[in-house]
Amino acid sequence: MGLLERLDKKTPAMQAGGTQADADENAALRDRVHYQVVEALNKRDEKHTGGTNETDTRSIIEAALEQHAASMARPERNRIAIEIYDSIRGLGPLEKLLADETVTEIMVNGAKQVFVERKGKLIQSDVTFYDNEQLLNVIDRIVSPLGRHIDEANPMVDARLQDGSRVNAVIAPLSLKGPLLTIRKFSKKPLTVQNLIDFGSLTIKMASFLEACVKGRLNVVVSGGTGSGKTTLLNVLSAYIPNDERIVTIEDAAEIQLQQQHVLTLEARPANLEGTGQITIRDLVRNALRMRPDRIIVGEVRGGEALDMLQAMNTGHDGSLTTGHANSPRDMLARLETMVLMAGMNLPISAIRQQISSAIDIIVQQSRMRDGSRKVIGISEVLGMEGEVIVTQEIFTYDYGDGRTPGRFRATGIKPRCADKLVAAGAGLRDDWFS
Repeated sequence: MGLLERLDKKTPAMQAGGTQADADENAALRDRVHYQVVEALNKRDEKHTGGTNETDTRSIIEAALEQHAASMARPERNRIAIEIYDSIRGLGPLEKLLADETVTEIMVNGAKQVFVERKGKLIQSDVTFYDNEQLLNVIDRIVSPLGRHIDEANPMVDARLQDGSRVNAVIAPLSLKGPLLTIRKFSKKPLTVQNLIDFGSLTIKMASFLEACVKGRLNVVVSGGTGSGKTTLLNVLSAYIPNDERIVTIEDAAEIQLQQQHVLTLEARPANLEGTGQITIRDLVRNALRMRPDRIIVGEVRGGEALDMLQAMNTGHDGSLTTGHANSPRDMLARLETMVLMAGMNLPISAIRQQISSAIDIIVQQSRMRDGSRKVIGISEVLGMEGEVIVTQEIFTYDYGDGRTPGRFRATGIKPRCADKLVAAGAGLRDDWFS
């Protein structure tokens, strides 16, 4: 077994079978070796401009441990070596959680409290940081390669890891509990619609209808709360876009995984240290219209960019996809009204609602259930305006049950008004989906 092979980590005292004094002694040893390794790496970097690679770092750690802890039990040396390596080359204590495929989200509430999400449930992890300074160093290591910065003047930042995992960090003076770090892990293997069906997130008929909507170039909004699986569903729906179309994706932090050949990925940029250079989602949506897209996918609309997105949907960019935070399709429509007003345009509500009703065809409502599972609890069609009100109708819904009987998906029996358009587009609509 190699020195830096991954082991199940327990506390130092538990692994050594010793006392708190043993744990303190091991911590002091780790700090001494860590300091010596950093010094050796700095000297090596001064002589070798190309920097130190992974193998060299492992060799230096092994040599330092051989010098300071030759008599220590091998498992304990392995554990200390892993901690030092992760601290120097990786993200410290978080490496263990990032490597754990059962963990979908990591929530760090200060140095000594780390929660994870497994199968939709929050669990406190045994992982901790030495102190807030180490946690701040990890945050800086995440955001610096992206040209982002976090300090007292700019105490909040959104970023992403190299594998695409979404990161949010908040530090003092906004956070009174120490640095806060939230990581939404990126699925290394994109989920498919069959995965969602197997998970019980939707039925085959619902999935088939959504496939027809995407192939038939309807404009679709995925609505839901935080952590309800909106981006996952957006990824699944985007897989139905034909491979010969030019797709532009727009996000705060690139997260959408498209497998098509002709994909252009745009990512917003925050202001620099001087407060200039910011590129917003709205700027990117406007620019995307000049890039001759067949489809525009906006990871999430949350502000004035909603107006530009609606205008794009209304001016020939059919088949566009986006997500938004709302608890129901009706709430999503109301939120879109508010977001359009945030664009600063002095438009009457009736004109905004007309724009929304003519732009959006389908709203898919996603929800996280009490047991941690994610489900599509409704698919609604936007029919248009009646007077001053946007009219919708439910095509599919979810009955929650009464506690004694399980919930179930069902079609409402209403055939969507867009059916003729989908049939004309060759999307393969079937009447039995809605019965």
